[in-house]
Amino acid sequence: MERIGHFRRWAQTAFVAQGSMSWGVSLIVHLALLISLAAIWQQLPATPKFAVFKSDDRVADVQPIENIAESVSDSEDVGIEGAGTGGSMTAAPTIADIARVEVRDLPVVEVATIETRPTLGLATAPTLGDKVTIKGTAGYGATGASGAIDRLTQEIMLSLEDRPTLVVWLMDQSQSLEKQRATIEERFDRIYHELGVIQSSGNSSFVKHGDEALLTSVIAFGKEVNLLTKEPTADLETIKEAVHNIKNDPDGIEMTFTAVGDAAKRYQKYRTGNPRRNVMIVVVTDETGNDEQQLESALDRCRKNQTPVYVIGVPAPFGQRQAFVKYVDPDPAYDQNAQNIPVDQGPESALPESVQLGFSDEKWDRFSSIDSGFGPYALTRLCYETGGVFFAVHPNRPTGAGHVKETDAMATRINQFFDPEVMRTYHPDYVSFKQYDHLLRENKARMALVEAAKLSMIEPMEKPRLRFPKRSDAELKTDMDVAQRTAAVLEPKLEQLYGILKQGEKDRAKLTGSRWQAGYDLAMGRVLAVRVRTAGYNAILAKAKNGMKFEDENNDTWELVPSDEVTVNSALEKAAAQSKEYLTRVVEKHPGTPWAYLAERELAEPLGWKWTEKHTNVRPPMARNGGGGGAPPADALRKIEKPKPVRQNVKL
Repeated sequence: MERIGHFRRWAQTAFVAQGSMSWGVSLIVHLALLISLAAIWQQLPATPKFAVFKSDDRVADVQPIENIAESVSDSEDVGIEGAGTGGSMTAAPTIADIARVEVRDLPVVEVATIETRPTLGLATAPTLGDKVTIKGTAGYGATGASGAIDRLTQEIMLSLEDRPTLVVWLMDQSQSLEKQRATIEERFDRIYHELGVIQSSGNSSFVKHGDEALLTSVIAFGKEVNLLTKEPTADLETIKEAVHNIKNDPDGIEMTFTAVGDAAKRYQKYRTGNPRRNVMIVVVTDETGNDEQQLESALDRCRKNQTPVYVIGVPAPFGQRQAFVKYVDPDPAYDQNAQNIPVDQGPESALPESVQLGFSDEKWDRFSSIDSGFGPYALTRLCYETGGVFFAVHPNRPTGAGHVKETDAMATRINQFFDPEVMRTYHPDYVSFKQYDHLLRENKARMALVEAAKLSMIEPMEKPRLRFPKRSDAELKTDMDVAQRTAAVLEPKLEQLYGILKQGEKDRAKLTGSRWQAGYDLAMGRVLAVRVRTAGYNAILAKAKNGMKFEDENNDTWELVPSDEVTVNSALEKAAAQSKEYLTRVVEKHPGTPWAYLAERELAEPLGWKWTEKHTNVRPPMARNGGGGGAPPADALRKIEKPKPVRQNVKL
């Protein structure tokens, strides 16, 4: 029994030892396995996550990237081959003025994390990238639209990768778009041929979705909205015929946003039907639209239906609601001289943010505008908030920045364009009017700038008289009295502008964002400059009426010439120094922008005046009697052609 007890104790000890060894080996093996798994996990791509912010604060303060695209040229190829030398690069004026919004700190409450998986969705403005270029040949009014449509072909194909697609074309019936509609009709052949080739090659999109993966609808709009295709169709001839039959609307009224809202409502069933389709709305127009009050309604419908809006439009004139189109009558029976027809193509912001002042130099043309770098506010915001693209098309736009010497017929008279790469950080605030009003009220400098802009446009002194011959003291005084009236009319307007801007000066330091800073500084600098120039003219004439003596007794005429020195009085000297300070700051801090361009022009004009004297023989000899040409001969009369009539009240 004793031996048995020893054996039992030995067996128990051995078993425990063996168990301990096995546990140790197991522990080592499992630790090694865990370390290996951890190493593998580190190499795996992280699962995409996004944060959900539960807060009552509106998220409008943080805005996605804005793509404002502009085609400047034509291409023989469609799709990526037609995108020009830039391949898959994007940058307005060629495809995008991408407005980047400042990142502001937002209150974050109860942050939840939700895991998502990557999905393939519609290609939208924020996902186009920043280097897509559309190039070609500029030469007539519709050239740029061709390149924009070629880029849209790529958008359509990307949409088809996701699901069957319906493209709704909304065509403006304006007379000024007649040639552009014809160009688009011709371009349809290439678009649908390209898509047809892809379809016949067994492209996965068409294999997956069927022969009618792509449907098209055409709607015309002017004063009324007219459906031109009863049902969406895949037939190219039906599509082309619908566009071809669009008639010009003589009323010159464009119910643009009504048309967009109606289209979104009409085709919302395709977003939920079987098969479920993507719906893309493409607007072709060269004006802002007469129903901007319908913007929010159209936006709401498009957002709810997840319907992106693309606009082939025009660049907005800098800080102005109206621009002028170079109109040449299409009927040769009428006068063929160009007319300047006002059209609503702006402003680029919710309200004008630029004080419009003319220049006194001879090169200033009141019918020409400069490019704002962006499209009209309402249409651009419509694209921006629905995930579409705004194509700002102008036939004479140079690559990058540059001056335009001659404008094509039926094109907007814009004589200066700016590099889109520079303009990226000067985007307008694409927010609702209510939010925009809040922006103005929270900073007096913003409010002052917009209030001053409302008083625009103020033109300079109308050809101020500069030469004053002295026949007698009384006659010289009378001439100077009359000349002062020009300045007397302008001075109160300038004082009012300055008073408004002065109220916001204390908040200038609180302005954030390059656009608002450049806008306020330019406005204050230019108003001060024109004010000094005008008041100085008035003051130097008033002083001269007290009497002046010619240094050379043979001289008989006084002449005012611009001067870099302001010596009339100390108040004007101080205002001139302030003006130069504001304008110089704009030039130095915002180079290559519309603000710097205007500031440079203002700085190039002297602010002061000085007297010079010369001999002009103020009492020339009396003209001899006789001579006199008489009536032209009869054959000359026969050669004088009867002038052609000029068409009146043109509406584009």
